[in-house]
Amino acid sequence: MDETPKQRLDRELNELMQGLRVAIPGVQFMFAFLLTVPFAQGFAKVTEFQRDVFLVALISTLLSSVFFIAPAVQHRMLFRGGAKDVLLHRSNRYGIAGAAALSVAMTSAVMLVVDYLFGRAWSLSVAIPLAVLIGWVWLLEPVITRKRRNDDYLP
Repeated sequence: MDETPKQRLDRELNELMQGLRVAIPGVQFMFAFLLTVPFAQGFAKVTEFQRDVFLVALISTLLSSVFFIAPAVQHRMLFRGGAKDVLLHRSNRYGIAGAAALSVAMTSAVMLVVDYLFGRAWSLSVAIPLAVLIGWVWLLEPVITRKRRNDDYLP
């Protein structure tokens, strides 16, 4: 594809924003749901461990939202400021940070539910492989692919 540096930058930023648009609704739904959990009747029965896991899920979902939404907000703040290349690289890092935070949020949310329903041993036996799977599929496998292709660009 023959494109100018500006066209490439525009395309890459558009592709990044499209990817973030996929993640944001799910993260926002999860965050909204987690905000309602403490007000449910059964929440009074949770253990201290379960409250701690809930806090991890809540905070990591918030962080994921912040990282995923930041590129759109910064795009508005930097509009026509000639910083599209900076925004693209920064937003890519935010997307990776958002995915990392989301992996913690999803794993801890599942861990909380499984611990509440089945106990600690089950929660660990589900959460650990889940964390490994997400870490592999979302983070490690792409890094390995880039290294195998001798791609120097890593955020």
